[in-house]
Amino acid sequence: MCDRTPPRKPWQPSTLWSKLQTQTEHGLATEALKPIDTNHEIVADGGVEFIVRILINLNRKAQARKVQAKKKTNPFLPYDPNLYVTDVSDTHVCLLNKFNVVDHHFLIVTRQFESQLDWLNLTDFEALCRCFNEVAGLFFYNGGPAAGASQPHKHLQLVPQQSMALPIETAIRTTSFIDGMGQSPQLPYAHRIVQIQPDDGPQQWLQHYRRLLSSLDIDDPTGQWQGSQRIAYNLLGTRHWLMAVPRRQDDYLGISVNSLGFAGSLLVKNQDQMEQLKQLGPMQLLKEVGKAIQS
Repeated sequence: MCDRTPPRKPWQPSTLWSKLQTQTEHGLATEALKPIDTNHEIVADGGVEFIVRILINLNRKAQARKVQAKKKTNPFLPYDPNLYVTDVSDTHVCLLNKFNVVDHHFLIVTRQFESQLDWLNLTDFEALCRCFNEVAGLFFYNGGPAAGASQPHKHLQLVPQQSMALPIETAIRTTSFIDGMGQSPQLPYAHRIVQIQPDDGPQQWLQHYRRLLSSLDIDDPTGQWQGSQRIAYNLLGTRHWLMAVPRRQDDYLGISVNSLGFAGSLLVKNQDQMEQLKQLGPMQLLKEVGKAIQS
C-alpha cells in the first residue's frame, strides 16, 4: 500500500457513478482492488429466492486480515490512494471495497477514527444521503463484530443496484405498515422496517434509524445516543425502506452472516457449507444468528 495521502477530490454533484467506474479501472490496473471470485446458486426458502455465493478463493482476504491483526493496522488510516474515490463531506470519504464480491461496492468511511460500535449520527446520514442521491442501491451497516463487522473503524457500505438483486424485497412487500413501521410475516427473526419517503433528508433518516432501534430495544437507554451500542445489529435499506435486525452471533455452523444475508445474499466458503445451508435453510440460518421475535 502506498502511504502517500492522495490529493483530495472535493465532492462534485452528479459525478459519483463515473468516479466509481474510473477508480475501479485504476484499482484493478494497480492490483489495489482484489475482487473475490465466486460462483452462485439460488436457494429458495420461505418465499425468498436467496442468492448463495460460493467462494472460489478465500485465501487472499484471510491472509490480509491476518497481517492486519498482527500489525494492528487500520486499512482506513491511512487509506490506500488507489482505492480513494472522492471526498463525500468534511467528515467522510468514499473508498472502493478492497475485497469486493460484486462490482463497484464502495465504503463511506469517517475521515477520523470513530468506532464501528458508536451510534450512527447526523453526519453519517448526511454522507449516506449525498451518495444515495447519486447512486441507488443497497446501503448497509454492520453494527459490531457479532453483526459481521470486520473492521473497527466506522464505515457504511453501498452496493449499486446495477450490481446486485435484492431477494428480501419479496418479503418486505408483504409487510403491513402502521404509522410507517412494520415487520414482515415472512421473516422468522426479530426485525423492524420503516418506509422511506422520496423527500426524506438526513434528519429524517436519523429519526427513522433511532425509531427502529428503539422499537427493538437496542437503543441508548439514556436517550442521548452517546457512547457505544449495547447490542449488535444490522441496518440495511434502499431509497424506499430501512430495516434493522438485532444480532445474537456472527455465524452459525461456521457460516458468517452480515447485513447482506438479511438482504437475501449469503456467502459460503465451499460446497460442504453450501450443502449444510441447503439442509438447514437460509431462513433458519438467519433465525439462528438473529434474535427471537418477541410475542
